[in-house]
Amino acid sequence: MSWAFLHDLLSGVNKYSTGIGRIWVAVVFVFRLLVYVAAAENIWKHEHDEFECNIKQPGCENVCFDHFFPVSHIRLWALQLIMVSTPSLLVVFHVAYRENRKKHHNQKLYKNPGKIDGGLLCTYLISLILKTGLETVFLVLFYKLYNGFKIPHLVKCDIKPCPNTVDCYISKPTEKMIFLYFLVGTSCLCIVLNLSELSYLIFKYSRKCYLKRHIKKQQGSKSDCCESELIRYNRTAAAGRLHNSSSSLPLNMQDEHEKHSPLT
Repeated sequence: MSWAFLHDLLSGVNKYSTGIGRIWVAVVFVFRLLVYVAAAENIWKHEHDEFECNIKQPGCENVCFDHFFPVSHIRLWALQLIMVSTPSLLVVFHVAYRENRKKHHNQKLYKNPGKIDGGLLCTYLISLILKTGLETVFLVLFYKLYNGFKIPHLVKCDIKPCPNTVDCYISKPTEKMIFLYFLVGTSCLCIVLNLSELSYLIFKYSRKCYLKRHIKKQQGSKSDCCESELIRYNRTAAAGRLHNSSSSLPLNMQDEHEKHSPLT
């Protein structure tokens, strides 16, 4: 199976990610994708052929294998890798939409189409929530399908057409269990990284909005103070002009002016 498309997808998302997002991309690419391609895929490659039961009843081995391994670990892991990487396409599509809109209108609509703000921020947060949810769903699915995160050395099967309870042996159980623990550990690490990035972005932009409101509030209070000072100054200036005009009149006209003055 070719994983080049997934590599291209992760490389494209890396350009628009935060620092924590870039760590997530590195973990997925190095500790999950490369481990899968280089080692894990070969370990589970012939798991059905190497599954042996101590009886040669036709169909017994197939039925027992299907009962204990309804879905191959490695195929479920591959599906998990694809599904948790897919929400990142939302971010790539949104950036492409911004760039296409910029070309269509032939003007600069965004300072930086790849900057995480506005609608792109909402898309990025949704992708993080989806990735975290899918990781959690697959971990629960692994646990439910295989009755825990373990690979037993021996399983007992009594399903028809097996004539009685038979012992079936799994090949390389210790090696498979080590890779299964590695799978679970990297999935948990990715969940922690996604939640950390989600919390970081929410905190960052909540703080940014709070600072904007605080600055506007301060500017509003300053403008109110300036208006009150201007009114007080205008009143003082008006009173001064009125006083000067009345002092320049003759005495008898000053008395008459003071009688009709609104300030008296």
